[in-house]
Amino acid sequence: MPVPQYLISCTMLLSVEGRERKCSREEQKKMFTAFLIKYAEIGVKGKNRYLFEEALVQQIKYAVKRCDGEFKVTRTQGRIYVEALTDFDFDETVENLKTVFGISGICPVVYIEDEGFEKLGQAIVAYMGEVYPEKNKTFKVNARRARKNYPLNSMEINSGIGSVLLDAYPEMKVDVHTPQIMLNIEIREKIYIYSEVIPGPGGMPVGTGGKAMLLLSGGIDSPVAGYMIAKRGVKIDAVYFHAPPYTSERAKQKVVDLAKLVSRYTGPIYLHVINFTDIQLYIYEKCPHDELTIIMRRYMMRIAEHIAKETECLGLITGESIGQVASQTMHSLAATNEVCTLPVYRPLIGFDKMEIVDIAEKINTYETSILPFEDCCTIFVAKHPVTKPNLNIIRRHEENLEEKIEELVETALKNDELIIVHQ
Repeated sequence: MPVPQYLISCTMLLSVEGRERKCSREEQKKMFTAFLIKYAEIGVKGKNRYLFEEALVQQIKYAVKRCDGEFKVTRTQGRIYVEALTDFDFDETVENLKTVFGISGICPVVYIEDEGFEKLGQAIVAYMGEVYPEKNKTFKVNARRARKNYPLNSMEINSGIGSVLLDAYPEMKVDVHTPQIMLNIEIREKIYIYSEVIPGPGGMPVGTGGKAMLLLSGGIDSPVAGYMIAKRGVKIDAVYFHAPPYTSERAKQKVVDLAKLVSRYTGPIYLHVINFTDIQLYIYEKCPHDELTIIMRRYMMRIAEHIAKETECLGLITGESIGQVASQTMHSLAATNEVCTLPVYRPLIGFDKMEIVDIAEKINTYETSILPFEDCCTIFVAKHPVTKPNLNIIRRHEENLEEKIEELVETALKNDELIIVHQ
């Protein structure tokens, strides 16, 4: 069987007005029909590793459903392959794979049948000719012989293929320490060839770290916080506190849009929309105005924790960062934490605003977050909010609410609007 035509189409350079025609990047992409998926942390999981690998396979299957074309995802001997069964869009597929936590590298792969070393050498020469039109580069061959009945060992394959490439492209040189091209050859049932590693997001597959409840506002911080906790394998649900008519339906839609953007990485998000207006007005009426934000935050945490426990979440997630606003000083955070029995995870706690913005831009939530639709946390804010709340005084002022606060909270929970958000 000859070397596949897609491997040699661009290496047969045509003379056009005395110049060589080099294949474009778009033409190069057409040669790839599969991807080898690399992972990092999963590889040190010992006897439980297969559970993490299988979770990663499921997340990859979910991601490629968003792509045009059909794909087969397989796991074998410490390797995960995504094989295209139909025509597909290379860039679209890579972008979707980049949203799967647990992937450290995405390697576009060419695979061939094992028809002897001579055919392998021809395929490698064709591959290098197509992928690297500029040949003045250093390279190293890195063979892995997973199928031990192959007649040559890894060192013999490295040496033999290196010689073939030097004969075909004399301008190339071998560099075993810092090569510009790392040519990988994996000998399995088929032979896989790849040299490019596209960075993935890293982390752990979603679903391997339990589930937590994200307090999602329309700001910059909370979507980033959800993304960062999900990157550690945690499944995300979310709660949003809506305050009509003081917050508009467009503000609510903004939060749904943010949840949709985050769900690209986390999978479907169950978004609980809580009408917080009556609770907010009652606190405004009964409590000192400089403590409004702290007391409202305490009731948000109580409600979020109630929903979290009902939905078997193991913790709460907020986008708070020390000192960013009055409600995020150490004293204020201690006051809001006091009402919770579940752990509260704050992945942004030591970040400055620009670091948070950088991540928001990377995950494409920033432009939505800065749309001018206020959330309930920006309503009824005091001119001079307390920054060092005294917990005993806060508790005493909350006693002013005892007449009907429990009824208002119960009503808000009863009218919880559930929206299932996904890409």
